[in-house]
Amino acid sequence: MSRIEIPVAVPPDLYGKHRHDPTTRVLDAVATAKMAWSARLSRKRLDLAANGIRFPAVVTARTPVAADDDVVSVTFESPDGGALPLWQPGAHIDLELPSGRVSQYSLCGDPADRSRYRIAVRRIPDGSGGSVEVHDALPIGTQVALRGPRNAFPFAATGSTTRRLHFVAGGIGITPILTMVRAADRLAVPWTLVYCGRTRAALPFRDELAAYGDRVTIRTDDEHGIPAAADLLAGVERGTAVYCCGPTPMTAAVLDALRTADGIEFHSERFSPAPVVDGSPFTVTLAATGEQIDVAADETMLTALLRARPNQPYSCRQGFCRTCVLRVLDGHPDHRDTVLTPEEHADGRTLACVSRCHGDGLVVDL
Repeated sequence: MSRIEIPVAVPPDLYGKHRHDPTTRVLDAVATAKMAWSARLSRKRLDLAANGIRFPAVVTARTPVAADDDVVSVTFESPDGGALPLWQPGAHIDLELPSGRVSQYSLCGDPADRSRYRIAVRRIPDGSGGSVEVHDALPIGTQVALRGPRNAFPFAATGSTTRRLHFVAGGIGITPILTMVRAADRLAVPWTLVYCGRTRAALPFRDELAAYGDRVTIRTDDEHGIPAAADLLAGVERGTAVYCCGPTPMTAAVLDALRTADGIEFHSERFSPAPVVDGSPFTVTLAATGEQIDVAADETMLTALLRARPNQPYSCRQGFCRTCVLRVLDGHPDHRDTVLTPEEHADGRTLACVSRCHGDGLVVDL
């Protein structure tokens, strides 16, 4: 079997922000078609996800898991000591923070242990999410509400053509990958992991990964330089399934390198939604209050709504979980989702995370 030669380099700002993600549009199209098919075969499951299994939890442990103290592991348990809902590697939960903000975090504990959930959160001081609140306002004993779990990054250890697994994680992207590594190890499926970050001090869970020896390769920018795609995919050949989670530039580089590779599966989870394509500005009017919210050409309706309503529910931000569904009372929505039925569209239902407007504006009922 020949090894893939991949000369593609990762963009200079591997871990930075991005505005456009053109290399992932082919993946979006394939994933969209697949999700549309599976969604229509599992309508009841999606309806459940839309409503969300909401349940109480209490913070029972907080532990720094990176040497620079910028990542904290938070453990939740049921207030009555009961079992928490089942989950599988790759799943995430919605965390309702005390402020009312809702944030999504991958579960990184043990799926077999239903007594507790574990997440890990990197502090982003100037971020728009809930990381600062998790770090500063979620002490042990805090009562919260959780929703889910949901899984937009499902893991299958073996398939008809898969003989080994290769994982690629960037920074906090290790959280869903960590559960997959454990599952692969328990099932005795051959696997390798390339784990990247700016410095070793910034990489969470290095101590836990040390138990796996040389199957884990750690690459940091300060020691090795910015990795090329070939560095991230060392040893990947026909019969390998690649699971990648991290910043979009890294995921895009891996996808671009594997786009024409034969006999290699690619699975990924992005940190952010796909960029808006062919967008035009429009206005959303909230029927209950008459408040008008401007939606820019390059942002989603959900992003604009969250500025005015930070506790507006959402989850995947990619058009398949139905959490952000709302009803259009006036105007002509540009439906860009893959899960709502024609009947739901006719009833005015649309998804704020991907849908837009044919015309100047929509009147919506949240």
